[in-house]
Amino acid sequence: MKTSEILREIDIPRHKLYYLEQKGYVAPNRIPMGDLEAREYSQEDVTKIRLIWKYLASGFKHKIAYRKAMEDLGFEG
Repeated sequence: MKTSEILREIDIPRHKLYYLEQKGYVAPNRIPMGDLEAREYSQEDVTKIRLIWKYLASGFKHKIAYRKAMEDLGFEG
């Protein structure tokens, strides 16, 4: 899924989405487009973003939101 689709579907601000990438919580494929790169997010990344954003919107800090999202997905630790 492309960045614009995620922004529209999940309603997460672009800077928050890029912050999740910067922290290593999601890792989109980068597709060269001339001088720029497009991001293509896997379905797993989209699911993580949706869950993390749900917890961030509920007031949790990023690290806790990520941890809770991973627990929801069945990953411990």
